[in-house]
Amino acid sequence: MIQYEEMIVLEWLDVVDKNGEPTGEIVERSKAHREGIWHRTSHVWLVRKKDHRIEVLVQKRSADKDAYPGCYDTSSAGHIPVGCSYEESAIRELKEELGVTAREEDLHLCGRRTVYHDEVFYGQPFIDRQISNVYVIWFDREAEDFHIQKEELESVRWMELGECIRMVEEQTEKNCIAPEEIKMVERFVKNSLRTP
Repeated sequence: MIQYEEMIVLEWLDVVDKNGEPTGEIVERSKAHREGIWHRTSHVWLVRKKDHRIEVLVQKRSADKDAYPGCYDTSSAGHIPVGCSYEESAIRELKEELGVTAREEDLHLCGRRTVYHDEVFYGQPFIDRQISNVYVIWFDREAEDFHIQKEELESVRWMELGECIRMVEEQTEKNCIAPEEIKMVERFVKNSLRTP
């Protein structure tokens, strides 16, 4: 009888400089976080106007995630694989995590974050050094109609933007959303609503 070991799929990332430009080196994701090696991510916020309120979609991360298990997070986010652009990765993650088909022209860049963050998960150091592009997409679909990737997230829910900001600033619920990121989203929304 032949026994097969569980196959571990490695995720390879471009090493980047502090401007987010690939250096030509690559690194495996777990090593990047173990050693604090610079890499890139894309974050996408789905936003809608509902009953005269602005709402953002938040995901609840799976309890099995290697980082921030069970926390509320950005609508969709992911590491950028070797050779991919921020936009390609954002579109791929939306499809994989939420079942949302988007095009590059749907993505509205609302800012870029430089992340220096050190944590410990499951007794192991997690040293995050990343450059993240933050995007907004106007998108209206009921939470129960998303096709979520169960390995990555537990659920999604719409949250009024002000409530989300309070959750982040006051830690009223367990989340891993950066205050400066949700403020980028708020500024973008305010500016776009002022535009005729």
